[in-house]
Formats: sequence, structure tokens, C-alpha cells
Amino acid sequence: MTKALVHIDSGAATMEGMLELPHDASGVVLFAHGSGSSRLSPRNNHVAHVLRDAGIGTLLLDLLTPQEDRQYHNRFDIVLLTARLRTAAGWLAAQDATAPLPLGLFGASTGAAAALQLAADPAVPVAAVVSRGGRPDLAGDDALRAVEAPTLLIVGGADEPVIALNRHAYAELGCVKRLAIVPGATHLFEEPGTLEEVARLAADWFTTYFTHEP
Repeated sequence: MTKALVHIDSGAATMEGMLELPHDASGVVLFAHGSGSSRLSPRNNHVAHVLRDAGIGTLLLDLLTPQEDRQYHNRFDIVLLTARLRTAAGWLAAQDATAPLPLGLFGASTGAAAALQLAADPAVPVAAVVSRGGRPDLAGDDALRAVEAPTLLIVGGADEPVIALNRHAYAELGCVKRLAIVPGATHLFEEPGTLEEVARLAADWFTTYFTHEP
């Protein structure tokens, strides 16, 4: 396992993150955290741990600086979050250890919209996308229709407003897609066993499409 604290410059901001790569990784997943969350999010770290156990590399990083995150509106600035995510994807593509690996995106909350906007960019090769309790609707219908990477939307069964928003996004996606509803889970998947189910679904999805022959 290779583990490194990384710093990625994006304009005037510097994003700090943790890159962890298992030996012979099948791919690498870039995490797009949700509003008010960070690379230290215990939920995303749990998912990342399960992915690494499945032989998948992870990069968890803060898309916003601490100063930017204090301004609430930045957490919903999908254009800004997407630009930061694009910079991070470019950084991964320029590193010897990660350049050959398929790229996956894991988005939570508003980070899911940024992940899908990035996946809609034909210049960025994205192999698969997973959204956890996300707001994929905020990516916009045009971006959703342009996504070609297989996309898994995971929503808690008790998170009814977000289920409706995900159903709308799901209808707009024209790619290989799945909407998985985890029974009894609320927005943060705090109920026993629900986050484990998210991690299992994500690991299966990325493993499938990192090794899938077009």
C-alpha cells in the first residue's frame, strides 16, 4: 500500500488530500465530498477503506479551503466544485502511479453534482460514477444527458425528498445506470449496516466497470 499526503494547486487555492494505492490497484476513485464535509469525513473514509480492501486506490481531498468552506454558498457552487475536481483528475492523470489506472468518481451530497458534471466532459475519461445521498439533479439536465460513464445512484430509503431528486436525475441519464435505495437509511446512512451496504455497492460497481471491456 502506497500512502501519501498530497497538495494540488488550483488557481489561488491549494487542495490537500490523501492518496492511498493498494498494490496492483485496478483503478483509482476520486472523492467529491458534500456540503460541509471534508476529506476527514468518517463516512467517506469508511467507503474508501472498503474500496482499498477491494484493490481500488482512493484520493480523498478537500475541494474547498477552510476559508472558502466558511462561506456557505461555496458549498453549493457546483461550477467551482467541478473545476476543483477537474484539476484533481488532471493531477491523477499526470502521476506515474495513477496515470494508467481507470478513474472513478464518488460523490456525496453536492459533490455528486460536481462528479457528474465532470463525467459529462468528454475530455475527462471517467470509467464509473457513484453517488451517495447525492444531489445529482444539481448537475443540470444537459450534463446528466451527456454522461457516458456507468453511474450508480445510492439513496436512503427514508430520505424521501432526495429519492425524488435522484429519480429525476436517473430519468435524464442515458448511460448504463442503477438507482439503489437502501431500506431504512436516512440521509447520512447512520443506521446500523446501511453505510456498509453503500460501501459494498460502490466497491462492486467500481470493480465491475474498472475491469469491463468496452
